[in-house]
Amino acid sequence: MDKKIVADILEGIGTLLELKGENRFRCLAYYNASRAIDALPDDVQQRVAAGTLTDIKGIGEAIAEKITELVTTGHLKYYEQLKSSLPAGLMGLLDVQGLGPKRVKRLYDKLKITNVQELAVACKANRLLKLAGFGEKMQENILKGISYLSRHQDQHLYPEALAAAMVLVEELKRNRAVRTIELGGSLRRKKELIRDVDLLVASLTPQPVMEQFTSLKAVERVLAHGETKSSVLLASGIQCDLRVVTEREFPYALHYFTGSQEHNTAVRARAKRRGMKLSEYGLFRGERLLACQDEAELFKKLGLSYIPPELRENMGEIEAAEEDKLPTLITEDDIRGVFHTHTTYSDGVATIEQMVKAAIAEGLDYIGLSDHSQAAHYAHGMKPEAVRRQHREIDEIAKHYPTIRIFKGAEVDILPDGRLDYSEDILRTFDFVIAAIHSGFQMTEAAMTKRILTALQHPQVTFLAHPTGRLLLSREPYAVNLEAVLREAAKRGVIVEINANPHRLDLDWRMIKHAKELGVKLSINPDAHRTDGISDVRYGVGIARKGWLERGDVLNTMSATAVASVLTKRHGR
Repeated sequence: MDKKIVADILEGIGTLLELKGENRFRCLAYYNASRAIDALPDDVQQRVAAGTLTDIKGIGEAIAEKITELVTTGHLKYYEQLKSSLPAGLMGLLDVQGLGPKRVKRLYDKLKITNVQELAVACKANRLLKLAGFGEKMQENILKGISYLSRHQDQHLYPEALAAAMVLVEELKRNRAVRTIELGGSLRRKKELIRDVDLLVASLTPQPVMEQFTSLKAVERVLAHGETKSSVLLASGIQCDLRVVTEREFPYALHYFTGSQEHNTAVRARAKRRGMKLSEYGLFRGERLLACQDEAELFKKLGLSYIPPELRENMGEIEAAEEDKLPTLITEDDIRGVFHTHTTYSDGVATIEQMVKAAIAEGLDYIGLSDHSQAAHYAHGMKPEAVRRQHREIDEIAKHYPTIRIFKGAEVDILPDGRLDYSEDILRTFDFVIAAIHSGFQMTEAAMTKRILTALQHPQVTFLAHPTGRLLLSREPYAVNLEAVLREAAKRGVIVEINANPHRLDLDWRMIKHAKELGVKLSINPDAHRTDGISDVRYGVGIARKGWLERGDVLNTMSATAVASVLTKRHGR
């Protein structure tokens, strides 16, 4: 069992105990145990087998027994009992922005609200107005949060959908009837949110493929079972559609089922203007099929250079392909280092040395450490003395790892008036400063824009973190004039972050292309809070590709020496 699953269940126990009103320290014990397991440099199953769970700080005998039961049996009776002791929909209330366990418990105790639907009804009836800790503004924000959840119902984060899809792909590859298999739809286009998974198979005998697909272990329910098309609901809650075509039809079907709908419509219109007809079954001139071995040949017959799947959104890619002016898109191999990583000096779960070793294992040439500043109390932000202590530790660790360069930085809060959260003396000790919004999300657009513009004018600011503050599927972007922010960043030479954490993927890909056109330099940062978070940079690369970025547009494709030169010039050192 993956340690992340164990950590999530331990955190879930802590949340359930809070909802039941249990002792705060008992809840904290599970939260701390979750963090400890998440931070393990090795596999939790190895610890269970060796009987060394209690050697981990924060893991006592009682919790060690529960982890052992979970890892060895795949189930935890205590967790299941806790869940069944509360209404099934209560945990879902935590998905509403602004609601934590304490507020959810109050809603349940005082108003007997057990699910999101009941909460919406209570808000519309103004039943929250007199409830302690709520009020008119909170009620209004809760309704906004519920509306956001309903709009994104049945959507899934890209990595979750990809992981579910790849399990199916690997299983189907073993079927001798499968000649070729590819992902399609928004997953192949690397959209940040995925509604369902599309799989396309080339086969001469569809029946055995369909039989295997509809009986896979991951399948919870078969929605439709046909000769060449079937749909299933996976245990993860994701719908998956499988289409089987002949090898001759495969290139056309792959293009069609990749989409987007807008791209397909535009390409079909182009084919029609050139005296051809394009469908999922082929490219025809009259009744004659124009044979294509792959998508590249299909595009060529339409007078276009090959359009990568990520660009197929009808945002100018067809016109660029006609003139052979498509960008040479950035790849994962282009990334030379990462910025925006956290350690145990704030809310990270790994030490400096563990993060450095993980970066080396990823083949990176440099890593930029950037723990939270002092105003981020919730994240155990660093006081000035902690900054000095961290810098001394970095200097010492750097001596032992000469193959990688460690840059000293901080993720510094932008205060409500636009000032930064450290004094000038402290700011000048960093190699780089990431300016970030972590509070005051309800400010007006004018006030938020002024706040960020003021921060960008500070000479020590290197990066602007997660520019819109969104959390996919849980929090909408704050109100901000992004055009003004991007123009100021371009003017001041501030590097705008593409936050690669799959819960953020912020800057949005629709704005990345525009940022490039404005002359903004970008950086793909993982916002890693543990060692395996460093690899999240690959999701940022996918979003950067959707935004038409090339290697030269992105700071962290540069060598350590070149980056050091940029940082030195930026800060006038």
